[in-house]
Amino acid sequence: MRQKPLALSGALILASAPSLPAPAQAAPREKDGPRRLNIIHIMTDDHSYQAISAYGHPLSAQAPTPNMDRLAREGIRFDKAYVENSLSTPSRACLMTGLYSHQNGQRTLGAGIDTTVTFVSELLRQGGYQTAMIGKWHMQCEPKGFDFYYVLRGQGEYYTPTFKSHDSDGRYLPEEGYATDLITDHAIEFLESRDPDKPFCLYVHHKAPHRNWLPDVKNLDLYEDITFPLPATFHDDYSGKGEAARVQRMTIDQDMSMIYDLKISELEDEPTRSGHTKNMLERGLARMDSVSRAKWDAAYGPRNRAFLESGLEGEELLEWKFQRYIRDYLRCIRSVDDSVGEILEYIDTHGLADNTIVVYTSDQGFNMGEHGWFDKRFMYEESFRTPLIIRYPGGKAGKVSNAFIQNLDFAPTYLDIAGVEAPEEMSGRSILPVIRKGGKEPCKWRKYMYYHYYDLPSEHNVLKHDGVADKRYKLIHFYGGAEGDYSEFYDLRKDPDEMTDLISDKRYRRRIARLQKRLDDFRVRLGVDEY
Repeated sequence: MRQKPLALSGALILASAPSLPAPAQAAPREKDGPRRLNIIHIMTDDHSYQAISAYGHPLSAQAPTPNMDRLAREGIRFDKAYVENSLSTPSRACLMTGLYSHQNGQRTLGAGIDTTVTFVSELLRQGGYQTAMIGKWHMQCEPKGFDFYYVLRGQGEYYTPTFKSHDSDGRYLPEEGYATDLITDHAIEFLESRDPDKPFCLYVHHKAPHRNWLPDVKNLDLYEDITFPLPATFHDDYSGKGEAARVQRMTIDQDMSMIYDLKISELEDEPTRSGHTKNMLERGLARMDSVSRAKWDAAYGPRNRAFLESGLEGEELLEWKFQRYIRDYLRCIRSVDDSVGEILEYIDTHGLADNTIVVYTSDQGFNMGEHGWFDKRFMYEESFRTPLIIRYPGGKAGKVSNAFIQNLDFAPTYLDIAGVEAPEEMSGRSILPVIRKGGKEPCKWRKYMYYHYYDLPSEHNVLKHDGVADKRYKLIHFYGGAEGDYSEFYDLRKDPDEMTDLISDKRYRRRIARLQKRLDDFRVRLGVDEY
């Protein structure tokens, strides 16, 4: 592991363990039955399925992710995994509770989580599991149900991030290094210091690749000589969509900051709809040590000067923005992929592989230039869909699943693995039956999924909406806009890029009515209180 300062060395020891036990081994068999699986849940922030080469997207073909690909070869790649609200904090609340946003209270990025709701970590701990949360927590409550936590402040910083732990007296303390590396190191420290006589559930939550995509110093030059392909929908003019697509503020063209996002620090402050300033970039870079900052300046300085001298305008400028964005984003992903490799190597070399389920996912999808956008929020596929790869001990390898999975399902799945009964109020369902069938759908598996986005007003100005989808059709209901409520309907088989709303096409009248009935049923059954 990388050498780190010992600013929080006391926090590296579990509250329940006054000293470090012997090196961890595979969890022993329970007295009354087979040993229970350990769980490692690795989650990134804003990682798109397009940026994992196992998914075969043209973008990732030139920026492979070999360790994530290894998980896919040895496990199951899920191609129909989705979220219930494409936003960071609501996704994390969903993960912890197995509940929809309106059920757990966390509808938006701000305050809201109902802390009286039981977290899956509490149930696992009561069931005899040792529990740990490392990295990005990003909820306005203390982590609940964890023997050990070591979490970033808010969104977290990329360089010299600040962490607090269960025994740091509520203080966030800076730690020199790069966030992805430090989160990985502390995850491994938990594995080394845990009680080897208990099964464990470890959440490893990375900040990366969240905006503003600041890479590790060692990767500053990575992909600089590669020109990544533009998405087919990059120049979408939204003529086939309604008000929401026209009023959003998440375009690479108009809403991506030249200074904060694209790191042209030589510019003076620019007027942006997002409100990001030059000072915000400088605060992030100021967290680097002098050697790292010199390397940063040596890498970005000449590129920035060349750009400024080029005088790019129009289409050439837009494509330059796209390339700078994608390169920085994928540089952050390289560090995450290295982290996955370190964790896999650890569990392989410490006898844990045959008794540990490894899950890789993101808190939601992300737009990589599709429709000219970055960010998420919409129920359109790039945002709604999330990567999911699961390696299950003794399970079938190299499989691809088209079963509908939603992030509501993680909590009941982990309880199922632990042999702990899930509360009746949980809206998700265990996906163990899907895993055990090698990704095939069991009888009576879900055929429809419900989605609801609430965060308006907000920086990106995406209208509130809910909707329902099956594997071919999608119905989205937007509300609260200046032009009134309206719906969009898409045939994903004929229009996978969701370019043309078919809500007024009479040929789809019966299909639209069928999905509308399903949407109405979801609203009633789930007790949805706004739409």
